[in-house]
Amino acid sequence: MVSAALDHPGIRLTAEELLALRDTRAPRNGHRPATRRPGAVPARLPGAGMDLREIRAFAEGDDTRRIDPAATARTGLPHVRSFHEDRDDTTLLIADFRPAMLWGTGPALRSVRAARCLARHGWEAVARGASVAGMTITSSGISVLPGRTGAQQLSAVAQMFAHEHDRALEQSDSSPTSLATALVCAVRLAPAGAQVWLATDTQGVAPEDEPALGRLARRRRVMLLCPLDPIEVSPPSRALSVRSGTSGRMARLRPFDPTLLSARMRTLNVTLEAVCDDPS
Repeated sequence: MVSAALDHPGIRLTAEELLALRDTRAPRNGHRPATRRPGAVPARLPGAGMDLREIRAFAEGDDTRRIDPAATARTGLPHVRSFHEDRDDTTLLIADFRPAMLWGTGPALRSVRAARCLARHGWEAVARGASVAGMTITSSGISVLPGRTGAQQLSAVAQMFAHEHDRALEQSDSSPTSLATALVCAVRLAPAGAQVWLATDTQGVAPEDEPALGRLARRRRVMLLCPLDPIEVSPPSRALSVRSGTSGRMARLRPFDPTLLSARMRTLNVTLEAVCDDPS
């Protein structure tokens, strides 16, 4: 339980506000699995599934391991088999609640806004029948919730987000958990073909985290979700006084420029999404 000083909307995160983001207008997904594996849906991703799509003439660039001997012998020309690709439709929501996220100059902390954005993407996954997994990163460690389907699962993720955010607000540990450690764990939670939403600040991915992030993005669609604080979008035009101990100086803030961060992420096969407003 957080102290009374922190128990205010925008500072304290509640499961109820995340559950309220569900779009009741979205149609309920009546999808049934395309194969006998639970959660498998057809998708155009690298790699073949088990269901035969067609046998066709060999073309330059085709994998010779897929040559069909019977069709080749029958026609006298090389023929290959192609298959319907399958994947497990899983969405992993990663909320960074380390100290750098626990601040804000607007109506809500950046950590709270990050959780709201993740919840919206979680509800979108639930609506299409996907499996949803959750992870939080705080100064005290990592909490995970393995993937399952349904609204009840998203409710459990919301409860975990709220609980871990309360703990993060009360923590005073100055040595937060490494993001790389969390990303190694994320590889086990998100199967190949999964979608991963990582909500952190614009400085949340350090150079030493990049190898782990690159491995996570190797066979998954990874989105770096950065909720921008109002002061990063429209900073004051005047110079501000910055003090540290007995020293101080004047500095002028500039709006956040996503160019460099976006370029860094592209080299890792990660997509940057900078968010200026809360989901409505």
